[in-house]
Amino acid sequence: MQLPKHFKIIDLALQYKDTLIIGDLQLGYETELHKQGVLIPSFQLKDILKRLNNIFEQTTAKRIVINGDIKHQFGSISEQEWREILQLFDYLFTKVREIILVKGNHDLTLRPIAKKRNIEIQDSYKIDEVTILHGHKLPKETTKTLVIGHEHPAISFPKRPSEKYKCFLVGKWKKSTLFILPSFNPLTEGSDVLQENFLSPFLQENINNFEVYIVEGKKPLHFGKIKTIKKL
Repeated sequence: MQLPKHFKIIDLALQYKDTLIIGDLQLGYETELHKQGVLIPSFQLKDILKRLNNIFEQTTAKRIVINGDIKHQFGSISEQEWREILQLFDYLFTKVREIILVKGNHDLTLRPIAKKRNIEIQDSYKIDEVTILHGHKLPKETTKTLVIGHEHPAISFPKRPSEKYKCFLVGKWKKSTLFILPSFNPLTEGSDVLQENFLSPFLQENINNFEVYIVEGKKPLHFGKIKTIKKL
């Protein structure tokens, strides 16, 4: 299956014309792990910036859309979130002219940080007939193409169930083409779509016909439909 016209997968980002789309960075996740007694060094932002550098070497995009859950904590803003989100914004403004923030379910208290860099937060963002929304709620109206995050899709293979790979899913939701972005968070691979324990209301129906693009190396690897992978 070829991707729809003007769409391109670059590592963990989806590009549409001159716009990059990423989601689910969940900066501040390390702080939550530390509270739970999991002592790990702080490398999340460093890894994210390194990955973004590699992506920007392959594109001349002028705009980036962060499709929800840029932060991890729901009801407050940690010191790590304040510091690292502002660092991320400052980095991105050296690469693109415009940053668009689409509100995710983790972003209830994001506005004070975004205000520091005069960035507005939107419930969804539309370019042509493409609507970008986080995916934790269904839209009132649809367009030809929808791009969501929230689900953090990853996939394993029946013969190697312990190995998971971040992936893009591409399929149909009602009359729209639906892209599902992998998580940009380097601390977790995501949720195995073969287990079918889905978070998003977009995926409560059968998704066996969704196409899988695994992110491994510089080029996405197309593995066909979910129903085909289940038979491997």
